[in-house]
Amino acid sequence: MPKFKTYPLESISTDEALDKQFELVDTMTRHFEGNELLSQGDLGVVPGLNQPRYTKKVEEVLADFFGTEAAMLVRGSGTAAIRMALHSVLKPGDTLLVHQAPIYPTTKVSIDSMGIKTVAIDYNNIQSQSIPANISGILIQYTRQQPEDSYSMEDVISYLKNKYPKVPIITDDNYAVMKVHKIGVELGATLSCFSTFKLLGPEGIGCIVGDKKEIDLLRQENYSGGSQVQGHEALDVLRGLTYAPVALANQARVVNELVERLNSNEIPEIESAYVANAQSKVLLVEFKRPIAQEILKYTNSLGAAPNPVGAESKYEIVPMFYRVSGTFKEYDSDLLKTTIRINPYRCGAKTIIRILKDSIGKAVKE
Repeated sequence: MPKFKTYPLESISTDEALDKQFELVDTMTRHFEGNELLSQGDLGVVPGLNQPRYTKKVEEVLADFFGTEAAMLVRGSGTAAIRMALHSVLKPGDTLLVHQAPIYPTTKVSIDSMGIKTVAIDYNNIQSQSIPANISGILIQYTRQQPEDSYSMEDVISYLKNKYPKVPIITDDNYAVMKVHKIGVELGATLSCFSTFKLLGPEGIGCIVGDKKEIDLLRQENYSGGSQVQGHEALDVLRGLTYAPVALANQARVVNELVERLNSNEIPEIESAYVANAQSKVLLVEFKRPIAQEILKYTNSLGAAPNPVGAESKYEIVPMFYRVSGTFKEYDSDLLKTTIRINPYRCGAKTIIRILKDSIGKAVKE
């Protein structure tokens, strides 16, 4: 049995993922003419828009697809999207409600640099928590911040909206978009933030979707031509999003297959295998002996990626064999010796099984 119980997010099925793809393409046809989607878009600041025309159209597609008033593409990936979202609703000295867990490092930098105070409660048991009245904003991370997290995004948003109807809710939807049924804004949040690089899109482009009031404020401050996302980049965001849901659903399906096979003693040296969000949804493999580090010495030469690029970016095709995340290491330092995480990316279970068997064989001979 694994050392602890995990509560991974529920992934949509491949059929549901295909429905998302079809819905997105249908939305594209309602905002673009066909020949426009066969181009690389435009560049520069268009008079009256203060951004490329194609970027504006892509943002309209995204707002329509996620059922929000507005959307904005920004430079700096998901980190900048969260930073700007926080800036749109908070001032230095304001208090932000967060989950009682280690804050994602880049988000913590944004909070600290803005002089924002935080107060933490346990989202896993939110109805039994004593919440202060003087908060100015709420931040909820969709994926798990620690192994024991089990909270429902829908339940947490609903509870906090009812308790603080005028307090804006910002959700960090990285590693959840196109994997789950609904993201934060679709569940009632004010703004949702995510990186499009994690969705087969271009490097460095983040996205904010949600209420027009806050996004309009950010547009006024983001007027520089050099800070604008160009038309070709915006179109690449759409192209990546089109293929992301099915690719991610297949990835989740392979993870589930591997859990079943590895827990059926297909590889005797493995104690257990289980699914966790760390941060992306991955397979954790625990060995009967502390050979995790030895195994990772060989997986690269056997064709597995040794580290992430953008964590599910367009460059990540072969499976990744990697150490457990910092969050899991903090939870139990022994996991570095006994456990590795595997993300199949675009491969099947057959490839993972082969690399595991070959690397275990080499490690055991040491």
